[in-house]
Amino acid sequence: MIPVNTPLLDGNEQAYLVECIETGWISSEGPFVKRFEDQFAAAVSRQHAIACANGSGALDIAVAAAGIGPGDEVVMPAFTIISPAASVVRAGATPVLVDSSLDTWNMDVAQIESRITPATKAILVVHIYGLPVDMTKVLEIASRHNLIVIEDAAEMHGQFVHDRPCGSFGLISTFSFYPNKHITCGEGGMVVTDDETIAEKCRGYRNLCFQPQRRFVHEELGWNYRMTNMQAAVGLAQLEKLDAHVLRKHQIGERYLERLSRTPGLVLPPVEAEHAKSIFWVFGVLVKDDCSLSPADIMTRLAEQKIGTRPFFFPMHQQPVFKKQGLFQSETYPVAEKLAERGLYIPSGLGLSDEEIDLVAEAVHDIMVSV
Repeated sequence: MIPVNTPLLDGNEQAYLVECIETGWISSEGPFVKRFEDQFAAAVSRQHAIACANGSGALDIAVAAAGIGPGDEVVMPAFTIISPAASVVRAGATPVLVDSSLDTWNMDVAQIESRITPATKAILVVHIYGLPVDMTKVLEIASRHNLIVIEDAAEMHGQFVHDRPCGSFGLISTFSFYPNKHITCGEGGMVVTDDETIAEKCRGYRNLCFQPQRRFVHEELGWNYRMTNMQAAVGLAQLEKLDAHVLRKHQIGERYLERLSRTPGLVLPPVEAEHAKSIFWVFGVLVKDDCSLSPADIMTRLAEQKIGTRPFFFPMHQQPVFKKQGLFQSETYPVAEKLAERGLYIPSGLGLSDEEIDLVAEAVHDIMVSV
């Protein structure tokens, strides 16, 4: 079996975990949490980092710390994982969607301004699959309209926009450390910011809003989104290998591009834009409209050969849970719909060998030439 993701744990993960066990520091009070936070903040050029349980929790914290709530609108992409929209909806605010660009698979920055209303409080950017959003342009729009920018960089560890790291833009940025990310803790997340007041709010929301002087008296409601010392130990070991992980992702992406360049029926992923080159978080493809095979057909045939795949994200305006809440009625976003309908990604994990890449590429090619 070639899984869709194989993590790479070949650094200090085991040694750091043994230290956690031998010292008894396994909870969120352990020293690896602060070490991971400090070194991660430095890696993404931020003043403050707040480690938490997962990337979705990081978004909940970020939205709350930004003061987003009932009556507010948040401009965000239609094509994304559900977590950013869920955080906005749970806060009582309203997501306002922007369609994607086929050139990058990200939200179309040129459409953002048309979606801004007097109720708009923030722009929530989500970088998708490999290429980031051009944050310089987003910040210009936000500045003109006095809007908060929240940057979801869950998939972008080690990526840059021009010469600035993803995660360094806007009021708050968030990351995920799920096993398919460039840095993994198994589960984990991080909120980063340069604003000390915002950082303190995030620390409170992460930790049930305990008060320093009266721990069990609460002025606000928070969450138990703490990261354990053991998760942070793994995360720190992974962070130490980030440059090598980024290099390996480029090698995986480039090898797939070469092997699949002559495969019919496929649109290969966007590789480069004016502001960035792809970091190949996953290797996604679109199946051309005139192909007689659907993405589901291809995924089934690959599964028969014990090759894992995943479909692309499902658009927010078509999510049943949001339809039930009366959101996005009669809205349509053609590019987001096309990406969801025609996209899939193939094994892309850091632990993938060159031989496995070649086997996957050959299997995909054989399927596509057979129709």
